[in-house]
Amino acid sequence: MTSSFSTPRERIDRVRARAWALQILYRWEAGGGGTTLRDALVETTTTRRISVRRLPYVRLLLTTVDEHFEDIDRRLRTALDNWRIERLAAIDRGVLRLAAAELLFLEEIPPKVAIQEAVRLAEQYGGGESPRFVNGVLDALYRSLLAEAGG
Repeated sequence: MTSSFSTPRERIDRVRARAWALQILYRWEAGGGGTTLRDALVETTTTRRISVRRLPYVRLLLTTVDEHFEDIDRRLRTALDNWRIERLAAIDRGVLRLAAAELLFLEEIPPKVAIQEAVRLAEQYGGGESPRFVNGVLDALYRSLLAEAGG
């Protein structure tokens, strides 16, 4: 199976696109979520320069989160053992939503890659406990997907 992101440049662009998507998701949520994620993307691209190579994956991630928001949050709630999604730090919540979008809806992204990249985002932008927390929640989500698939 070949990934559509097979070159080192494409992998770097995807990593940086995730960081942009997280910033836009955070900005959207900090604004009260009163607009759409697409509006937050448009607003961000008018004030910040996102590489044209990265923009398609930023759009794909945000569109996927936007279109499947309720399902993503429902699945995360199930994986959040003794936590409420509303009580999480906004960055952790954003990282989890982006990674869940990849795990649940973007088949071209290997699950282990989605989890690993989410942990990296949590290391870069979250608090001291964020990487371990994000890894645990996404591992639980992934195990539930495997169980559903009979694997």
